[in-house]
Formats: sequence, C-alpha cells, structure tokens
Amino acid sequence: MQKRITMRLIPALLAVSFSGGAFAAAFQLTGQSASGVGMANAGAAAAAEDSSTLYYNPAGMTYLSQGHNISFATTLLNRSTRFTNEGTGGYLNNPGNPPFYATGLGKPVGDDGGNGGGLHAVPAFYYTYALAPQWRLGLAVNPTFADETEYDKDFVGRYSGLRTKIRIVNVNPSVAYKVNDALSVAFGINYAKADVEFNQAVPRAGLADGSGTLKGDATGWGYNLGAMYQITKDTRVGLSYRSKIKFDLEGDKTQTGQATRSIFADLTTPDTASLALRHQVNDKWAVLADYTWTGWSKLQKLEPVYSDGTRAVAPLRYNFRDTYRVGLGSTYQLNEQWMLRMGVAFDKGAVPDDASRTMTVPDQDRTWLSLGAKWKISPQASLDIGYAHIFVKEARTARQVYGTTAETPVVQTVRGKFDTSVDYLSLQLNYSF
Repeated sequence: MQKRITMRLIPALLAVSFSGGAFAAAFQLTGQSASGVGMANAGAAAAAEDSSTLYYNPAGMTYLSQGHNISFATTLLNRSTRFTNEGTGGYLNNPGNPPFYATGLGKPVGDDGGNGGGLHAVPAFYYTYALAPQWRLGLAVNPTFADETEYDKDFVGRYSGLRTKIRIVNVNPSVAYKVNDALSVAFGINYAKADVEFNQAVPRAGLADGSGTLKGDATGWGYNLGAMYQITKDTRVGLSYRSKIKFDLEGDKTQTGQATRSIFADLTTPDTASLALRHQVNDKWAVLADYTWTGWSKLQKLEPVYSDGTRAVAPLRYNFRDTYRVGLGSTYQLNEQWMLRMGVAFDKGAVPDDASRTMTVPDQDRTWLSLGAKWKISPQASLDIGYAHIFVKEARTARQVYGTTAETPVVQTVRGKFDTSVDYLSLQLNYSF
C-alpha cells in the first residue's frame, strides 16, 4: 500500500445519518429508492421514473420533466441473521493442540450469539435540473455499501468476528445529454467516504476475554456511465456502469492490555454493470427486466498493517467471486392517481465456499419478492412505497481462527449454519417544479 494520506474533511452532504445492513451480494446496498424496491430493482437501469434514476442510470434524467426534480427516500431494512453451532470446538481446546491447552488458554465454546442483524434505516437524496432541453444536471447523495452485524459477547464465533460496521456514503454529480430522440448518454463523478470497524474477542489465559477493535476511514474517487436507447415508442434499453473505488484506510488498532497503534489497509469496492429493458405492453401494463454484474472478485482480503508494513492481525480473507443478478418486474396503471408495481429477482452470493464465509458477512444466494405503488398527489408531487421480502439460502461456514498473524497454527474452526431473512420497507417523496 503506497498512499498514507486520508482526506478527513468532507462536504456537509456526507453527514447523512444512517445505519446500514446490506442486502445485495456481500455488503452492497440496493434499497436506494421506493420505486426500485417495489419492483425488486428489476429493469431499474431503463425505468427512468423519477430522480432516483441518478443511481441506476443517469441517462434516464433526460426522460424527466423540465425544471427541477427532487426525490427523498428512506428505506427501513429489517434483517434477521441467526447462527446454529454444528460442532465448533473451544478455542485451543483441541486434542491436536495439547501444548496450547496446557497453557490454560482453552476456552468454552459459547452460544449461538442471538440475532446478528437488526433494524436499519437507509436514506437517499436525488436532485435533477433541466439546464437546457437536451441537457440535464443531477446530484445523488446515498450510502452505496454498508454492513452492520453484531452478536452477543459469548458467541461461539467471537474469536473470528463479533461486530462489524461498514459504511460508505457516495456523493455523485452527473450530467446527461439527449443526443437525439432515441439516444441519451450520461457521465458522473463519485466521491465516497468509507468508515469501517471490526471487533472480535481476544482470549487471555486465566482471565475473561479481552477485546480487539480495528477502526479506519478514507475517501475515494470513481465514475459512472449511462446510456439509454429508445428502440420504439414502447421499448427502450438502458446500459449503466459504475466503477470500482479504492480506499486507503487509516485508523487505529485497540486491544485489551496493549497500547493503541496506527494501522493502514486497502479496501476496494466493486464495479457494476447493468443491462435493462422496459417495454410498454399497453396503456396499463409495462414489463421490465435486467441483468446486472458486480465485480466482487476485486475484494479478496482486508489486511491491516502497521506503519512498518508488518501485519497488525491475520488478514480477513473474503475470497469473493464476481456475482450477477437477474430481475423481472411490471407496473400497472390502475388509474390517473395510482400505479402498482411488482417484481422478482435472483441475486447470486459472492462467497465461494464455507471456509471463506465470515461471521459478519455470511453471504449466500437470495431471492426477492416485491410489491409497490405510486400515488400521484398532485401534478407536481407523488409518493412511492415499496416492500420486498428476501429469502436467503442457508449459509454454512467452516471458518478457521489462527493463533498468529502468520495464519498458523489453526486454533479453532467455527462450524455451523446461518439462517437469514430480510424485509425492506421504503418510502419516497418526489416533487417537481
């Protein structure tokens, strides 16, 4: 890692308060608007219904009304994550490690840790302005990646991971241009602020467990691109791309019985690409679909080091693989005031195997079922509501815990399964003037 300087002063817009509990693959947040949640984000890169198109595909700004368009969204995310122990041995209390057991470091296994999830709020703000008939400017401020997981202190996996907080807020100005009646293109800049915290228990001979915490923050830059093409008056396609962002984290390591030390680490969030379709079947029905790819393989590990380059702890190895999601949704125009939405999606998990599944990111394949509606309050104002339930495939782990930063010896293997389910409830106010 070359860069050591962290920009700590950020615009006031980054002070948006939120608590995050991700729910796309790994720790990506996809509950960015009520209009998206109500269709499981199906075809979002071609929808262009409101200002939240800034996140999904900024070229969609050219489909919005002249003047100013604003959207405020808040999504409540209720996640339940419960672990069931299936044969985990006590720390160092292992016949294969008699020398360690003799030191008195052997620890009881512990319990299942309760619910590692909870209720979280995800706000988002979107604004667009018609600079000229063919030009649009926009600004999005929203959290794009987050994870907040915490287990009870006697959790069986406490020496692997007890609490994690990852919060990444993105400020994204964009510009869109309508080339002709069929084609629109867009470009955006992303300035993101990352805050991360990892905590786990630390065993101590003859004493109660201590605690070890890693904290860090950084800023990073990226870009995004979008295009939308109107094939016929009823059919359009959207293509969007959002780049990876690299963060050079700076922070501190605190551990019971040790002096606090400065640490450094690299964190890279993945790039994404989405191809979407919207087709107006008749004056009532429209269908939307998408295929979205995410380059999670860019994040293989998080390796905190001291200023001299030596490891602060054993690396946190995620070993993520690239993922995809497919979505299918529809809208129904009930009357002039009400539009109904529904959608389904399949989202592939980023964790490749049981040994790579951590305590605090127990990722696995998931299936979305969504319903939503838009209420046109007046010619200028509308309110969206979206609900989604996410069914998550049972996730098993065989995560090894190491005795040193050199990742040897193995002093415990946490074995068990995670049962996770998620509910989204999103509200969004849209206003144009």
